Amino acid sequence: MNESMLERTYQENLEERLITAIAQQRNISLEKAMDIYYRSQLAAKIHEGREGVQYLDHKVLAQILFETEPGLFSAA
Repeated sequence: MNESMLERTYQENLEERLITAIAQQRNISLEKAMDIYYRSQLAAKIHEGREGVQYLDHKVLAQILFETEPGLFSAA
């Protein structure tokens, strides 16, 4: 497995854990949490590898999302 494949696998696992954390902490469905996550600016940062956020713990990332993009949760 090359470095690119490892990075992609890590990112997919991170996103899965992050979406699960969002759903659990906000008491919403996984589908709703997934929709919120993929509409967020945080998702773009993780996908693009900006600011090194993709290496933070999924619980920290969930908290960052709650604090920096609260508008995504107003309809949740």
